[in-house]
Amino acid sequence: MKKSYPLVASISFVSILLFSCAGSPRTLVPGDSMAAAKASMQIASVPETAPKRPEKPEIPPKPQEIMGLGMVNEQKMADFLLEANPEVDKNFALEFARFYIVEAQAEGINHDIAFSQMCLETGFLKFGGLVTPDMNNFCGLGAIGPEQRGEIFPDTQTGVRAHIQHLKAYASEEPLNQDLVDPRFRWVRRGRSPKIEGLTGTWASDRQYAPKIEAILERLYEYSFGENS
Repeated sequence: MKKSYPLVASISFVSILLFSCAGSPRTLVPGDSMAAAKASMQIASVPETAPKRPEKPEIPPKPQEIMGLGMVNEQKMADFLLEANPEVDKNFALEFARFYIVEAQAEGINHDIAFSQMCLETGFLKFGGLVTPDMNNFCGLGAIGPEQRGEIFPDTQTGVRAHIQHLKAYASEEPLNQDLVDPRFRWVRRGRSPKIEGLTGTWASDRQYAPKIEAILERLYEYSFGENS
């Protein structure tokens, strides 16, 4: 008669073979199995490192002081103008933007503000009012009515210079650094409008004149420094 052996209810010793990441075996003695399980759970619970989202470009705050340095380069200025008015010649737009930067820097004027004002005054060079393109008048200088349509300048750069000089007359009491070409410069009470807001009711009677310049300036900055720039 064959003898039967009772099953052993508890195992006195168990060897558990684990493999590390490198493939090397490790033998665990009883009691280590629980520690291994905990370690496995901890490893499994570690989240994968998520890829960082690219940071949104920071749009600089709009300047208020008319005297100062602009930040937008000539290519962005030209592209901004062309987007609003595709009829403008691309080479002219680039040269035109360069004139605003050069002339504004010569007098210490923020060219971003001057360029935004030009966009407002000329409808992004579409004109359509008293002033016509052949007048090279980019800021409505002297335009009062049909009998006085505004000042006329011999070329584009002179017209831009006149605009910058007239803006400096409003913004500062400092003397001009270049020869005077603005015929209405002497009629301005110097330094009466150092900030954009001061142009409302002085440069133009429109109560929304300054906010309109600021709105275009904001669009210019978003175009130049925003996500799609």
